[in-house]
Amino acid sequence: MTILTAEKITPENVAAACQLAVEPHQKDFVAPVAVSLAEAYTQPEIAWPRLILADGQPAAFVMGGFDPDAELDFFRCGVWRLNVGAGVQGRGYGRFAVETVLEEARRRGQKAATVLWLPAEGGPEDFYLKLGFRPTGQTFNGEVVGRIEL
Repeated sequence: MTILTAEKITPENVAAACQLAVEPHQKDFVAPVAVSLAEAYTQPEIAWPRLILADGQPAAFVMGGFDPDAELDFFRCGVWRLNVGAGVQGRGYGRFAVETVLEEARRRGQKAATVLWLPAEGGPEDFYLKLGFRPTGQTFNGEVVGRIEL
């Protein structure tokens, strides 16, 4: 059985996190991990980046966002980024990553979380729907806003 863990980004694992790359056909749907980490660095009080390890090996990256003062309600609590490594998708690592963010949201007393996705063939919509996110009817920059009750 594979042991999955979520680790803070540290000087020891940042290079491994930055080397994670999604499948080539998914590159239009999510920013590279290095871009996400740069964004996290500029917003350390609200960004929550984690490296997902499978038996100690980098498998995915997830970044939650927790900004109770965000002007747009769907940026107050949710999954901001999810990158599952090419060649290791379909093993539950993405689900684990999202559940890790949702667990942190619950720990912070949140009642719901959001995620945004581009509605296009090959995109992550089906994945998020299977996890229980539901479209809110809102869009942002062409992306669907999904919400899940906690």
